[in-house]
Amino acid sequence: QVQLVESGGGLVQPGGSLRLSCTASGYTYSSYCMAWFRQAPGKEREGVAAIYTGDGSTSYADSVKGRFTISQDNAKNTVYLQMNSLKPEDTAMYYCAAVPGGTMILSAEWYNYWGQGTQVTVSS
Repeated sequence: QVQLVESGGGLVQPGGSLRLSCTASGYTYSSYCMAWFRQAPGKEREGVAAIYTGDGSTSYADSVKGRFTISQDNAKNTVYLQMNSLKPEDTAMYYCAAVPGGTMILSAEWYNYWGQGTQVTVSS
């Protein structure tokens, strides 16, 4: 059973940066698609970015392209989300998700495993 633990959320001013981490354990497949989602109160869960652990290929939502970067450290079984130029509309609970294989789809229904989430608040 894959377990995902997120960290790194917090309160940041508009224009600031945060780096989220997602550490995985219990892998049973050789490669996974790992993704970050976010959900603001009253809104649907939105896919933000995904990475295929097999070759490092990535995919981003249009709303974060050029501001967010997803990366991985395979030795640590950890995926990161570097968030720069943060805006108040980026405020949400951020979740890490995983599914075996390399198809990167930024849709929550695609993913089997989820972390508990970490809160990101962008406010002055």
